[in-house]
Amino acid sequence: MYRQSMTEYAAPLEPTTAATPVPKGTEVLVRISHCGVCHSDIHMHDGYFDLGGGKHLDVRSGRTLPFTLGHEIAGHVEAVGAGVIGLAAGAACAVYPWIGCGECQRCKAGDEHLCDKPRHLGINVDGGYASHVIAPHPRHIIDISGIAPELAGSLMCSGITAYGALKKGEPWLGAGPLLLVGLGGVGMMGLEIALARYDVPVIAADISPEKRAAALAAGAAQVFDPADPEARRSLLKTVGAASVAVDFVGSEASLNFAQSAVGKACAVVVAGLMGGRFSLPVPMFALRQLAILGTFVASPGDARDLVTLVQSGKVKPIPVALRPLAEANGALADLRAGGIIGRVVLTP
Repeated sequence: MYRQSMTEYAAPLEPTTAATPVPKGTEVLVRISHCGVCHSDIHMHDGYFDLGGGKHLDVRSGRTLPFTLGHEIAGHVEAVGAGVIGLAAGAACAVYPWIGCGECQRCKAGDEHLCDKPRHLGINVDGGYASHVIAPHPRHIIDISGIAPELAGSLMCSGITAYGALKKGEPWLGAGPLLLVGLGGVGMMGLEIALARYDVPVIAADISPEKRAAALAAGAAQVFDPADPEARRSLLKTVGAASVAVDFVGSEASLNFAQSAVGKACAVVVAGLMGGRFSLPVPMFALRQLAILGTFVASPGDARDLVTLVQSGKVKPIPVALRPLAEANGALADLRAGGIIGRVVLTP
């Protein structure tokens, strides 16, 4: 099989080859047709997360180079191990990448994405910037009948991240509009899911005028520029304080704006990983009855629920730009520069 792989951190990906794996036991071999490019790929490529204040979280350990990024994977079942029953070769599928040990309490409860011994594709083990990938069990193979494959892979990260973040904020919905901060691939997916699922005004904020225009075209009730000093005042005056804000950026600036825009007894859900530090006077949590929650992708059950929702036709597709796998470096550079609306998807 062929791949675009990291041979050195923060250096251009290089073409590599390896023997196509033969599935054993419960394993499933998938021939990849599409793999989305995610901002998490940039963090893995850099080898760290920005913790703010000049501090970094080093994520280089436990990963042997060359290493293949990519976790938003769609394709077809090519072969299965002897222990797999009822999964036919040729079936169109997405691959759930947030794989755990399968044995711990969290995995058995259905929260495999929260396992303390992760085997995440493209994060801990080789992923989807390749012609093939191995899934360890059929439970990681999700039927995508009726969904365009260039969209289906992105549902496994940007889609379920948005779905999981919105689901976590549901107990607070209703007292005001729903605010989405950040309109990249995840934020745009969140907008489409929110419009499909909730009967509340959905407003959005992004520093990019092009992304704000795209959100309005997609159905956002109003949009705001969080870099504008008057943005919070304008938001509160025109639509009122938000009941829930979902921060799809995860930076100091985005979280500060998100928490400033919600009302009393309301919540901010942080889904982004851009980096930085955040502080708020401790009494404000009690006086405002403010909840700030983190979220990390979503469970395999949530992934299937999202795919079912998309198959129903209620979720409009986000913009997708297809590029050959050989252009992975350019896709990462464009995403790093913030110039992508929707998702760039590589085609091996």
